[in-house]
Amino acid sequence: MKTSEHEVIFAIVNSGFAEDVMEVAREQGVRGGTILNARGVVREDAAAFFGITLHADKEILMMVVEKSLRDRVLNAIYKEMGMAKKAKGIAFSLPVSDVAGLAPVQPPEEITE
Repeated sequence: MKTSEHEVIFAIVNSGFAEDVMEVAREQGVRGGTILNARGVVREDAAAFFGITLHADKEILMMVVEKSLRDRVLNAIYKEMGMAKKAKGIAFSLPVSDVAGLAPVQPPEEITE
């Protein structure tokens, strides 16, 4: 189905921190994501220039979110998991043009007594 209402957020963090990022995202309304194991590569002179420590093992958390959540989620990830934190995270989003298999957000059912 064609859509312009969704974005995919990628959060790349040091190994062991993707679940923490997912928790931060859930607090902002994200329902779920997918974690991929990865390995980071960077030239040593670039690492020295940016003042970062190299950690080869990374995790990539991918979350398809409603566009209305994007900025709130990215800001929360930056605040809680950014480069100044142990996760050494970076997050960005890309537009999604087609989706399949996403369940629409359903309001909670009313309880009748």
